[in-house]
Amino acid sequence: MSTSYFAGCTVLVTGASAGIGREFARQLAPVVDSMILVARRADRLEALELELKVINPNLDVFYRALDLRNHDELAKFCDWLEESGLAVDLLINNAGLGDWGPFIDSEWDKVNAMLRVNIEALTYLTYRILPSMGKSGCGAILNVSSVAGFLPVPTFAVYAATKAYVTSFSEALRAELRSSNISVTVLCPGPVSTEFGSVAVRPGTERRVPSDSITVPVQTVVQEALASVARDRPRLVPGIALRFIVTLMLFTPMFIKRLVYDLQRRREGAPRANLRPGLGAKMPSHI
Repeated sequence: MSTSYFAGCTVLVTGASAGIGREFARQLAPVVDSMILVARRADRLEALELELKVINPNLDVFYRALDLRNHDELAKFCDWLEESGLAVDLLINNAGLGDWGPFIDSEWDKVNAMLRVNIEALTYLTYRILPSMGKSGCGAILNVSSVAGFLPVPTFAVYAATKAYVTSFSEALRAELRSSNISVTVLCPGPVSTEFGSVAVRPGTERRVPSDSITVPVQTVVQEALASVARDRPRLVPGIALRFIVTLMLFTPMFIKRLVYDLQRRREGAPRANLRPGLGAKMPSHI
């Protein structure tokens, strides 16, 4: 579908320096009037600005090197946005962090960063920008979640939980805004060939390589996502094979999922935990 639906818009993209966020910027550059790019790496944002200017010399590009883990920085950015007079027509909450490995071995700084970026920053940006959309009487919000948000994922526990929040929040917000001219769409991609996986995996941890049958090119993910926003669709899982798998997951009872988790643990050679017999003996007597 053509991106002409977004002609003349002002777009804000978080996590714009790489992966899905960068591809959103590339595909929207030919048609939008203004683009606000947010990411931590200033050098990548500067390079992206130059690239986008080649695509569309008339495009106004504003980029901010911003650490979304820092709420004070984010609040100052939102203040600047309000003072600048830039009215965001399309908000793409794309920035996200992951951490692949057992929760018991995780580092709190990384866990906390996921909570701040995946949940807090997304929610706060929406909170700050939504009122201006309400005043203008139109707008669109695209929140990037994940298929991991549809079920608990061992070794990806916190990330999956944060994405469950994004999906739920998006659906609820969409319901609230149905009487307005503001649309909300949640994008739930599966495996995509970006830097995300390599960054999420801990040193020394082996990551399972997803099948090519469910891996969707980043260009296709973004094309389908923009088409979904233009058609005011509530949710997108890119890729036919992945949509079929997600449908099966959603209709599978939780007790069966637990059995699958248990079988997977046994295949990996992990011993079965049995806390009940010895729990009382190990507990302090004053408890």
